[in-house]
Order: sequence, then structure tokens, then C-alpha cells
Amino acid sequence: MTKKAVTNLYKEQRVGVFVDVQNLYYSARNVYKSKVDFRAILKEAIKGKNLIRAIAYVIRADVKDEKNFFDALKNIGYEVKEKDLQVFYGGAKKGDWDIGIAMDLIELAPKLDTVILVSGDGDFVPLVRHLKHALGCYVEVMAFGKSSSQKLIEAADNYFDLDSAPQKFLMQTGK
Repeated sequence: MTKKAVTNLYKEQRVGVFVDVQNLYYSARNVYKSKVDFRAILKEAIKGKNLIRAIAYVIRADVKDEKNFFDALKNIGYEVKEKDLQVFYGGAKKGDWDIGIAMDLIELAPKLDTVILVSGDGDFVPLVRHLKHALGCYVEVMAFGKSSSQKLIEAADNYFDLDSAPQKFLMQTGK
């Protein structure tokens, strides 16, 4: 199910874009064997609206070219929030920003008319409902539909399926 595209609805609305980088990274890698074009994501998200904040949430894992990637996000126009990958006894690893994203959205929502959550993670359903009903925000979700939670799609006021034009939102690789 894809909700109707809303183009230039309320052009003067104050917008915040919040990107769950890990969610998009793994979706693109697993579904398309490709990497995300975060510049194209931001451009599509704001489409003439009044951007107040664009935040990309990343996990530091000390991998090759990680700093270059984080710097590239900053150069595109994202504020980058970093968190270390947690490594537990026995080797298990965990790295997610769910609570951090939720806290930022709740804190910034009073300064925004529209919140754009770029993630397909179903854990955000209660957050989306809270933003809409308690804080009065219009909530858009952008994600790759093949790896998005149906409940998240239904909870949002609008959903933009990145699968509708994967060539636009994925990096061209030289394979």
C-alpha cells in the first residue's frame, strides 16, 4: 500500500528530516545489493519545504572509509549524530538509535509542522502515533517498501516508498 504522494502541500511548513542510516543501509544492501544516495533522499524529503533540521543517525564501527562517509553526510546538509557500536561479552554486537531518534523527534516536534522519518522500522509506530496525536505533527515516512513495516506505513500520514524509483535513491556502483 502506498499513500497518495503529497507534492508541495503547505510549502511554508517547517520540516525536520530524521534518517535512521543503519535501517536504510541494510535495506538497500539486502534488497538491492547497493548503497543509498542520501543526497537524493534529502532532496526528495524536503521538496521545496522549509527545512529546519536534517539529522542522520550513524553507528561508529571503526570500519574502512567510515569517517569519509560521515563527512559526506555533513557536506550534503545533514547534522550527523554518532554512537559507538556496542560489543557484548561473547561477541554479540548491537547498534541502533531508536531511543535517540525518538527523543530528538519528541523534543523537536513543537518547532516543526512536518516530521519526516526515514526508516522502515516498525518499532517507531508508537512514536509516529504520539507525534501525530499528542504533538500535532504531520508525519511522513520514507523507506524501501520491501523492507518496511506495514504497521509503520499505516500509522504515517503519508508514506513515500523508495522502491518506487530505486535507481533514483541508490548509488550507481561500478560493478
